[in-house]
Amino acid sequence: MTQPDAIQKLGELIKDIKFAMLTTENDEGVLHSRPMATQQIDFEGDLWFFTGRSTSKISEVSSHRHVNVSYAQPDDNRWVSVSGTAETVQDKPKMKELWNPMFKAWFPQGLDDPDICLLRVRVESAEYWDTPSSKMVQLAGFIKAVATGERYHPGENRELEIKPKDSAA
Repeated sequence: MTQPDAIQKLGELIKDIKFAMLTTENDEGVLHSRPMATQQIDFEGDLWFFTGRSTSKISEVSSHRHVNVSYAQPDDNRWVSVSGTAETVQDKPKMKELWNPMFKAWFPQGLDDPDICLLRVRVESAEYWDTPSSKMVQLAGFIKAVATGERYHPGENRELEIKPKDSAA
């Protein structure tokens, strides 16, 4: 799969999933996951999240930049695990582009909040599991696998390699 195809596929997989779980690592090596609102924009290789500069995730990514972002859409039988590097971004034009009034729940002063910042995750790789078939088709495939002794293959599982935009080719 080409780089543009991998980016397009990942974008299609995560575009309608509103929340993700961001996993960071603290200085003791303990993993910490928390829900984050996904910015609903065209995916071009970076994931964007609003957060506060004073949060533990920001201090964790300043020491340990490698993160995981997990997406799940169980009703559609779709799961995505994304690996990349995170960094804090203070870019007012980008913030304005991504801003949604619902974020006032976390940042009552809006874009003027002194604690607000963006967290950018530069995606390096992803793995997904996608089972587009109906529950009945999945059940029939499962029963067939049990009856024939063949391994059950409920859908597509692939790994995607995505180089961050500023990486050398």
